[in-house]
Amino acid sequence: MTSLDALHPLLPSPLDEAADDRLARHGVRLLLKRDDLIHPELIGNKWRKLAPNLDAAAGRPIVTFGGAYSNHLRATAAAGRLVGVPTIGVVRGEELAGRPLNPSLARCAADGMRLHFVDRSTYRRKTDPDILAAVLDAVDAREACVVPEGGSNAAAVRGCVALGAELRGRADVVALACGTGGTLAGLAAGLGPGQRAVGVPVLKGGFLLDDIRALQERAFGGPRGDWLLDDRFHFGGYARVPPALDAFADDFEDRHGLPVERLYVAKMLYGLLTLTEEGAFPKGTTLAAVITGRPFPE
Repeated sequence: MTSLDALHPLLPSPLDEAADDRLARHGVRLLLKRDDLIHPELIGNKWRKLAPNLDAAAGRPIVTFGGAYSNHLRATAAAGRLVGVPTIGVVRGEELAGRPLNPSLARCAADGMRLHFVDRSTYRRKTDPDILAAVLDAVDAREACVVPEGGSNAAAVRGCVALGAELRGRADVVALACGTGGTLAGLAAGLGPGQRAVGVPVLKGGFLLDDIRALQERAFGGPRGDWLLDDRFHFGGYARVPPALDAFADDFEDRHGLPVERLYVAKMLYGLLTLTEEGAFPKGTTLAAVITGRPFPE
C-alpha cells in the first residue's frame, strides 16, 4: 500500500460510453476513461505518477520542477499536504519572484509548497548534476527526493502500467494527451496484445519520441507496447487555447456533460475526432480517451 492509498482513490477509474454521432457515422465507438475521478485533489495521471514517487521519498521532502502554470506542481503540492510530506517547487522564470502569484502558484503555496524561482538558463540545465546540486543547496534540501518536471521518471512510468492494465480488452485504441510522456510510456506497457496507444503531444517540438523511448528503457529495460504520437494537435504549443479549440471543448461539454480541461484533454479529444474523420480507425473500432484532468478553477 502506498502512502496515498489511505486517501481511498477510486481505482480502477470508471470507463463510460460517450455516444457521439460524429464518430458513430464512421462506425467508431468512444469510451471515456475517467481518471479525473480518481481523487478530488489528485486527479488522473498525477495520482498514478506521484504514488510511487511518494513511496520512494519515504517521508523525505520532495523537490520538483515546473512552469508557472504547471499541473504537476499543483498536484505535488496537494499530495504533500494530504500525506504530510514537505514539498519544494523549483519554478522556471526568476522574474516571477517579485510578482503576485498567479492562481496556479498561489494554490501551490496554499498547499504548503515552498516556491523557488530560477532563471531560464538554469532551468534548462536542471538535470546537470552540478546545477541540480546548486539548486538543492539553495533550497537547503540536499537529502530530498528529486522528482523531474512533469513527474515522469522510471517509478512514475511503472505506476502508469496499471492504467493500461485497466483497459485490457476494453478498447482497440487508447488515446491520451502527453506533456512529458511518462503516462504514455507506462500505459502502452500495460495494454494487451492487439491494443494500441496514441499520444497527442500538447507541446510543439517533436522531442517526445526519443523521451518516451528513454523512459521505457529506464523503467523496463527496453521498448514496451504498441504506441505512436501525432504531433498535429498542440494548437501552437503549451497553454495555447485558440478560439477554435475553445469552441470545440464547449461543444463537447454540451454533448456529453463532461467539463473539458483545455490544455491537455481538449487537444486529445480534438485529435481523436480529426483522426476518425480522416479514416484512421476501421469501422468497428472502439476508442478509449483517457481524461487525465479537469479544468482548474481560476
